[in-house]
Amino acid sequence: MSQIPLIDVKAQYAPLIPELEARFREILEGGQFIRGPHYWAFQEEAAAYLGVSKAVGVANGTDAIVILLDALEIGPGDEVICPAFTFYATAESIARRGATPVFVDIDPATMNVDVEDVAAKITSRTRALMPVHLFGRPAPMKELASLGVPVIEDAAQAFGAPGVAQLGIASTYSFFPTKNLFCLGDGGLVVSNDDELADRVQMLSFHGSRDKTEFDFVGYNSRLDELQAGMLRIFLGHLDEWNRGRREVAARYAELGLGELVELPQDEPGHIYHLFVCRSPERDRIRAALTEAGIASAVYYTTPLHLQPALRFLGNEPGSLPNTEHVAEENFSVPLWPGMPAEAQERVVEVVRSAVGVGARA
Repeated sequence: MSQIPLIDVKAQYAPLIPELEARFREILEGGQFIRGPHYWAFQEEAAAYLGVSKAVGVANGTDAIVILLDALEIGPGDEVICPAFTFYATAESIARRGATPVFVDIDPATMNVDVEDVAAKITSRTRALMPVHLFGRPAPMKELASLGVPVIEDAAQAFGAPGVAQLGIASTYSFFPTKNLFCLGDGGLVVSNDDELADRVQMLSFHGSRDKTEFDFVGYNSRLDELQAGMLRIFLGHLDEWNRGRREVAARYAELGLGELVELPQDEPGHIYHLFVCRSPERDRIRAALTEAGIASAVYYTTPLHLQPALRFLGNEPGSLPNTEHVAEENFSVPLWPGMPAEAQERVVEVVRSAVGVGARA
Protein backbone atom coordinates (compact mmCIF):
# COMPACT_ATOMS: atom_id res chain seq x y z
CA MET A 1 0.00 0.00 0.00
CA SER A 2 1.23 3.46 -0.86
CA GLN A 3 2.40 5.61 2.01
CA ILE A 4 0.60 8.54 0.37
CA PRO A 5 -2.64 7.38 -1.28
CA LEU A 6 -4.18 9.00 -4.32
CA ILE A 7 -7.38 9.77 -2.42
CA ASP A 8 -7.99 9.26 1.30
CA VAL A 9 -11.76 8.96 1.54
CA LYS A 10 -11.59 7.62 5.07
CA ALA A 11 -9.87 10.81 6.20
CA GLN A 12 -13.01 12.64 5.12
CA TYR A 13 -15.60 10.44 6.78
CA ALA A 14 -13.64 9.30 9.85
CA PRO A 15 -14.67 12.33 11.98
CA LEU A 16 -18.29 11.59 11.07
CA ILE A 17 -18.33 7.91 12.04
CA PRO A 18 -20.38 8.44 15.25
CA GLU A 19 -23.02 10.34 13.25
CA LEU A 20 -22.95 7.75 10.47
CA GLU A 21 -23.35 4.93 12.99
CA ALA A 22 -26.32 6.70 14.57
CA ARG A 23 -27.94 7.17 11.15
CA PHE A 24 -27.37 3.50 10.30
CA ARG A 25 -28.93 2.45 13.61
CA GLU A 26 -31.92 4.73 12.99
CA ILE A 27 -32.54 3.18 9.56
CA LEU A 28 -31.98 -0.33 10.88
CA GLU A 29 -34.50 0.19 13.65
CA GLY A 30 -36.96 1.83 11.27
CA GLY A 31 -36.91 -1.19 8.98
CA GLN A 32 -37.65 0.72 5.77
CA PHE A 33 -34.79 0.13 3.34
CA ILE A 34 -36.30 1.03 -0.06
CA ARG A 35 -37.67 4.51 -0.82
CA GLY A 36 -37.83 5.40 2.84
CA PRO A 37 -37.84 8.87 4.42
CA HIS A 38 -34.14 9.52 3.74
CA TYR A 39 -34.56 8.70 0.06
CA TRP A 40 -37.25 11.34 -0.36
CA ALA A 41 -35.53 13.86 1.92
CA PHE A 42 -32.19 13.57 0.13
CA GLN A 43 -33.84 14.19 -3.23
CA GLU A 44 -35.35 17.41 -1.91
CA GLU A 45 -32.14 18.53 -0.23
CA ALA A 46 -29.98 17.74 -3.27
CA ALA A 47 -32.37 19.67 -5.54
CA ALA A 48 -32.28 22.67 -3.19
CA TYR A 49 -28.48 22.56 -2.98
CA LEU A 50 -28.10 22.40 -6.76
CA GLY A 51 -30.75 25.04 -7.42
CA VAL A 52 -33.04 22.81 -9.49
CA SER A 53 -36.67 21.88 -9.07
CA LYS A 54 -36.39 18.09 -9.03
CA ALA A 55 -33.83 15.39 -8.21
CA VAL A 56 -34.26 11.63 -8.56
CA GLY A 57 -31.99 9.16 -6.79
CA VAL A 58 -31.01 6.04 -8.73
CA ALA A 59 -28.73 3.07 -8.15
CA ASN A 60 -25.57 4.48 -9.77
CA GLY A 61 -24.23 7.13 -12.10
CA THR A 62 -24.43 4.95 -15.20
CA ASP A 63 -28.11 4.18 -14.61
CA ALA A 64 -28.65 7.92 -14.20
CA ILE A 65 -27.53 8.51 -17.81
CA VAL A 66 -29.33 5.49 -19.30
CA ILE A 67 -32.63 6.29 -17.58
CA LEU A 68 -32.41 9.96 -18.52
CA LEU A 69 -31.81 9.06 -22.18
CA ASP A 70 -34.78 6.71 -22.00
CA ALA A 71 -36.95 9.44 -20.49
CA LEU A 72 -35.95 11.68 -23.40
CA GLU A 73 -36.83 8.85 -25.82
CA ILE A 74 -33.34 8.90 -27.31
CA GLY A 75 -32.59 5.63 -29.07
CA PRO A 76 -31.88 3.98 -32.43
CA GLY A 77 -31.26 6.45 -35.24
CA ASP A 78 -30.31 9.25 -32.86
CA GLU A 79 -26.87 10.73 -32.29
CA VAL A 80 -25.52 12.10 -29.01
CA ILE A 81 -22.30 14.12 -29.12
CA CYS A 82 -19.86 13.48 -26.27
CA PRO A 83 -16.12 13.54 -25.52
CA ALA A 84 -13.92 10.50 -26.02
CA PHE A 85 -11.74 11.61 -23.10
CA THR A 86 -13.95 10.48 -20.24
CA PHE A 87 -15.01 7.33 -18.43
CA TYR A 88 -16.59 4.62 -20.55
CA ALA A 89 -20.02 4.96 -18.91
CA THR A 90 -20.73 8.16 -20.86
CA ALA A 91 -20.63 6.48 -24.28
CA GLU A 92 -21.71 3.08 -22.97
CA SER A 93 -25.01 4.58 -21.81
CA ILE A 94 -25.65 6.14 -25.22
CA ALA A 95 -24.87 2.86 -27.01
CA ARG A 96 -26.94 0.88 -24.50
CA ARG A 97 -29.97 2.91 -25.61
CA GLY A 98 -29.22 2.03 -29.25
CA ALA A 99 -28.21 5.60 -30.07
CA THR A 100 -24.86 6.52 -31.65
CA PRO A 101 -22.12 8.23 -29.64
CA VAL A 102 -20.45 10.88 -31.81
CA PHE A 103 -17.06 11.70 -30.33
CA VAL A 104 -15.53 15.16 -30.28
CA ASP A 105 -12.04 16.35 -29.46
CA ILE A 106 -11.06 18.28 -26.33
CA ASP A 107 -9.45 21.59 -25.55
CA PRO A 108 -6.05 20.37 -24.26
CA ALA A 109 -5.83 23.27 -21.79
CA THR A 110 -9.04 22.32 -19.97
CA MET A 111 -9.51 18.68 -21.09
CA ASN A 112 -13.19 19.49 -21.64
CA VAL A 113 -14.97 19.36 -25.01
CA ASP A 114 -13.83 21.60 -27.84
CA VAL A 115 -16.91 23.69 -28.67
CA GLU A 116 -15.82 24.23 -32.29
CA ASP A 117 -15.57 20.50 -32.86
CA VAL A 118 -18.97 20.00 -31.23
CA ALA A 119 -20.50 22.57 -33.58
CA ALA A 120 -18.88 20.92 -36.61
CA LYS A 121 -20.34 17.50 -35.77
CA ILE A 122 -23.97 18.49 -35.22
CA THR A 123 -26.22 16.86 -37.83
CA SER A 124 -29.94 16.45 -38.41
CA ARG A 125 -29.72 13.28 -36.31
CA THR A 126 -28.18 14.97 -33.26
CA ARG A 127 -30.63 14.71 -30.38
CA ALA A 128 -28.40 15.95 -27.57
CA LEU A 129 -24.96 17.16 -26.57
CA MET A 130 -23.47 15.43 -23.54
CA PRO A 131 -20.44 17.32 -22.22
CA VAL A 132 -18.61 15.98 -19.17
CA HIS A 133 -17.53 18.32 -16.39
CA LEU A 134 -14.22 16.52 -16.29
CA PHE A 135 -12.19 16.12 -13.11
CA GLY A 136 -14.40 18.73 -11.40
CA ARG A 137 -13.87 21.52 -13.94
CA PRO A 138 -17.11 22.86 -15.48
CA ALA A 139 -17.45 22.43 -19.24
CA PRO A 140 -18.11 25.55 -21.39
CA MET A 141 -21.87 25.40 -20.91
CA LYS A 142 -22.82 28.87 -22.20
CA GLU A 143 -21.10 28.23 -25.50
CA LEU A 144 -22.60 24.74 -25.80
CA ALA A 145 -26.10 25.92 -24.91
CA SER A 146 -25.87 28.55 -27.66
CA LEU A 147 -25.55 25.83 -30.32
CA GLY A 148 -29.29 25.18 -30.24
CA VAL A 149 -29.21 21.48 -29.32
CA PRO A 150 -30.46 20.15 -25.95
CA VAL A 151 -27.56 19.69 -23.51
CA ILE A 152 -27.35 16.84 -21.00
CA GLU A 153 -24.66 17.44 -18.40
CA ASP A 154 -22.61 14.44 -17.29
CA ALA A 155 -21.68 15.91 -13.92
CA ALA A 156 -20.51 12.67 -12.30
CA GLN A 157 -17.24 14.31 -11.22
CA ALA A 158 -18.56 17.76 -10.37
CA PHE A 159 -21.17 17.79 -7.60
CA GLY A 160 -21.03 21.26 -6.09
CA ALA A 161 -19.18 23.00 -8.92
CA PRO A 162 -20.72 26.46 -9.44
CA GLY A 163 -22.99 26.78 -12.47
CA VAL A 164 -23.33 23.06 -13.09
CA ALA A 165 -26.95 21.85 -13.57
CA GLN A 166 -28.17 25.30 -14.59
CA LEU A 167 -28.02 25.46 -18.40
CA GLY A 168 -28.63 21.88 -19.48
CA ILE A 169 -32.04 20.22 -19.74
CA ALA A 170 -30.90 17.73 -17.09
CA SER A 171 -27.75 16.62 -15.29
CA THR A 172 -26.55 13.27 -13.98
CA TYR A 173 -24.33 12.50 -11.00
CA SER A 174 -22.46 9.58 -9.50
CA PHE A 175 -21.87 9.01 -5.79
CA PHE A 176 -19.09 6.44 -6.26
CA PRO A 177 -16.90 6.53 -3.12
CA THR A 178 -14.12 8.63 -4.69
CA LYS A 179 -16.41 11.43 -5.88
CA ASN A 180 -16.62 14.89 -4.28
CA LEU A 181 -20.01 13.94 -2.84
CA PHE A 182 -19.78 10.23 -2.20
CA CYS A 183 -21.73 7.47 -0.58
CA LEU A 184 -20.53 4.24 1.01
CA GLY A 185 -21.25 2.14 -2.04
CA ASP A 186 -22.97 2.97 -5.33
CA GLY A 187 -25.49 5.70 -5.98
CA GLY A 188 -26.54 8.18 -8.65
CA LEU A 189 -28.83 11.14 -9.29
CA VAL A 190 -30.71 12.80 -12.14
CA VAL A 191 -31.69 16.45 -11.72
CA SER A 192 -33.74 18.79 -13.89
CA ASN A 193 -35.84 21.93 -13.90
CA ASP A 194 -38.28 20.11 -16.19
CA ASP A 195 -40.74 18.60 -13.72
CA GLU A 196 -42.39 16.41 -16.34
CA LEU A 197 -39.03 14.96 -17.39
CA ALA A 198 -38.01 14.37 -13.76
CA ASP A 199 -41.33 12.67 -13.05
CA ARG A 200 -40.76 10.32 -15.98
CA VAL A 201 -37.25 9.53 -14.68
CA GLN A 202 -38.73 8.83 -11.24
CA MET A 203 -41.24 6.39 -12.71
CA LEU A 204 -38.71 4.70 -15.00
CA SER A 205 -36.42 4.10 -12.02
CA PHE A 206 -39.31 2.32 -10.27
CA HIS A 207 -40.32 -0.21 -12.94
CA GLY A 208 -42.14 2.48 -14.94
CA SER A 209 -44.67 2.93 -12.16
CA ARG A 210 -45.78 5.36 -9.48
CA ASP A 211 -47.22 2.80 -7.11
CA LYS A 212 -46.08 -0.65 -8.34
CA THR A 213 -49.66 -1.56 -9.24
CA GLU A 214 -50.06 0.31 -12.55
CA PHE A 215 -47.13 0.40 -15.00
CA ASP A 216 -46.97 3.14 -17.61
CA PHE A 217 -43.52 2.35 -19.03
CA VAL A 218 -41.12 -0.54 -19.41
CA GLY A 219 -38.79 0.67 -16.71
CA TYR A 220 -35.86 -0.26 -14.50
CA ASN A 221 -35.26 -1.37 -10.94
CA SER A 222 -32.80 1.39 -10.08
CA ARG A 223 -33.38 3.21 -6.82
CA LEU A 224 -30.98 5.00 -4.53
CA ASP A 225 -30.68 2.78 -1.47
CA GLU A 226 -32.18 4.17 1.74
CA LEU A 227 -28.95 3.52 3.66
CA GLN A 228 -26.92 5.42 1.09
CA ALA A 229 -29.44 8.27 1.01
CA GLY A 230 -29.13 8.55 4.77
CA MET A 231 -25.35 8.78 4.58
CA LEU A 232 -25.48 11.24 1.66
CA ARG A 233 -27.66 13.59 3.71
CA ILE A 234 -24.87 13.77 6.27
CA PHE A 235 -22.11 14.19 3.69
CA LEU A 236 -24.02 16.89 1.79
CA GLY A 237 -23.73 19.15 4.80
CA HIS A 238 -19.93 18.97 4.57
CA LEU A 239 -19.56 19.22 0.80
CA ASP A 240 -18.80 22.94 0.55
CA GLU A 241 -16.10 22.58 3.20
CA TRP A 242 -14.63 19.57 1.37
CA ASN A 243 -14.65 21.34 -1.99
CA ARG A 244 -12.92 24.37 -0.46
CA GLY A 245 -10.36 21.96 0.97
CA ARG A 246 -9.73 20.48 -2.47
CA ARG A 247 -9.11 23.94 -3.91
CA GLU A 248 -6.72 24.74 -1.06
CA VAL A 249 -4.70 21.58 -1.74
CA ALA A 250 -4.63 22.38 -5.48
CA ALA A 251 -3.39 25.92 -4.77
CA ARG A 252 -0.68 24.59 -2.48
CA TYR A 253 0.71 22.38 -5.24
CA ALA A 254 1.16 25.52 -7.34
CA GLU A 255 2.76 27.37 -4.42
CA LEU A 256 5.19 24.49 -3.92
CA GLY A 257 6.38 24.80 -7.52
CA LEU A 258 4.84 21.71 -9.08
CA GLY A 259 3.92 23.84 -12.09
CA GLU A 260 7.63 24.39 -12.77
CA LEU A 261 7.98 20.64 -13.35
CA VAL A 262 4.76 19.53 -15.07
CA GLU A 263 1.71 21.16 -16.63
CA LEU A 264 -0.85 21.69 -13.88
CA PRO A 265 -4.62 21.58 -14.38
CA GLN A 266 -5.84 25.01 -15.41
CA ASP A 267 -7.61 26.71 -12.51
CA GLU A 268 -10.82 28.69 -12.54
CA PRO A 269 -13.15 29.68 -9.68
CA GLY A 270 -15.60 26.87 -10.48
CA HIS A 271 -13.03 24.06 -10.51
CA ILE A 272 -13.55 21.71 -7.54
CA TYR A 273 -10.74 19.23 -8.31
CA HIS A 274 -12.35 15.82 -8.23
CA LEU A 275 -8.84 14.80 -9.27
CA PHE A 276 -5.60 16.73 -9.71
CA VAL A 277 -4.61 15.71 -13.23
CA CYS A 278 -1.29 17.01 -14.57
CA ARG A 279 0.49 16.49 -17.88
CA SER A 280 4.08 15.71 -18.84
CA PRO A 281 5.87 13.98 -21.73
CA GLU A 282 7.91 12.33 -18.96
CA ARG A 283 4.84 10.84 -17.33
CA ASP A 284 6.09 7.28 -17.10
CA ARG A 285 9.39 8.30 -15.50
CA ILE A 286 7.59 10.51 -12.99
CA ARG A 287 5.10 7.81 -12.07
CA ALA A 288 7.87 5.24 -11.62
CA ALA A 289 9.62 7.59 -9.22
CA LEU A 290 6.40 8.23 -7.29
CA THR A 291 5.74 4.50 -7.00
CA GLU A 292 9.30 3.91 -5.79
CA ALA A 293 8.73 6.57 -3.11
CA GLY A 294 5.46 5.01 -1.94
CA ILE A 295 3.27 7.70 -3.50
CA ALA A 296 0.18 6.70 -5.45
CA SER A 297 -0.61 8.13 -8.88
CA ALA A 298 -2.94 7.22 -11.72
CA VAL A 299 -3.53 7.80 -15.42
CA TYR A 300 -6.89 8.29 -17.10
CA TYR A 301 -8.44 7.20 -20.36
CA THR A 302 -5.17 5.99 -21.89
CA THR A 303 -7.30 4.29 -24.55
CA PRO A 304 -9.86 6.99 -25.33
CA LEU A 305 -13.43 5.92 -25.97
CA HIS A 306 -13.28 6.29 -29.76
CA LEU A 307 -10.56 3.59 -29.80
CA GLN A 308 -12.12 1.16 -27.30
CA PRO A 309 -12.70 -2.39 -28.61
CA ALA A 310 -16.43 -2.37 -27.79
CA LEU A 311 -16.93 0.76 -29.90
CA ARG A 312 -14.90 -0.21 -32.96
CA PHE A 313 -18.14 -0.63 -34.91
CA LEU A 314 -18.37 3.18 -35.02
CA GLY A 315 -15.38 3.24 -37.37
CA ASN A 316 -13.16 5.75 -35.56
CA GLU A 317 -9.46 5.61 -36.41
CA PRO A 318 -6.30 6.52 -34.46
CA GLY A 319 -5.43 10.15 -35.12
CA SER A 320 -9.05 11.24 -35.56
CA LEU A 321 -9.07 13.10 -32.24
CA PRO A 322 -5.47 14.36 -31.92
CA ASN A 323 -5.82 16.43 -28.75
CA THR A 324 -7.63 13.62 -26.98
CA GLU A 325 -4.98 11.08 -27.95
CA HIS A 326 -2.11 13.38 -26.99
CA VAL A 327 -3.56 14.15 -23.56
CA ALA A 328 -4.21 10.43 -23.04
CA GLU A 329 -0.47 9.83 -23.49
CA GLU A 330 0.64 12.56 -21.07
CA ASN A 331 -1.88 12.83 -18.24
CA PHE A 332 -1.39 11.57 -14.71
CA SER A 333 -2.84 12.49 -11.33
CA VAL A 334 -1.09 13.06 -8.04
CA PRO A 335 -2.65 12.70 -4.58
CA LEU A 336 -5.33 15.16 -3.54
CA TRP A 337 -8.08 15.08 -0.94
CA PRO A 338 -9.57 17.65 1.44
CA GLY A 339 -7.22 18.21 4.36
CA MET A 340 -4.23 16.52 2.70
CA PRO A 341 -1.22 17.34 4.92
CA ALA A 342 1.17 19.95 3.53
CA GLU A 343 4.16 17.72 4.26
CA ALA A 344 2.66 14.99 2.05
CA GLN A 345 2.34 17.48 -0.81
CA GLU A 346 5.90 18.66 -0.24
CA ARG A 347 7.05 15.06 -0.56
CA VAL A 348 5.12 14.62 -3.83
CA VAL A 349 6.73 17.72 -5.33
CA GLU A 350 10.18 16.70 -4.10
CA VAL A 351 9.91 13.31 -5.81
CA VAL A 352 8.61 14.81 -9.07
CA ARG A 353 11.41 17.38 -9.03
CA SER A 354 14.00 14.63 -8.65
CA ALA A 355 12.38 12.58 -11.43
CA VAL A 356 12.51 15.37 -14.01
CA GLY A 357 16.01 16.43 -12.98
CA VAL A 358 15.21 19.99 -11.94
CA GLY A 359 17.09 21.36 -8.97
CA ALA A 360 15.48 22.43 -5.72
CA ARG A 361 13.99 25.91 -5.53
CA ALA A 362 16.20 28.57 -4.03
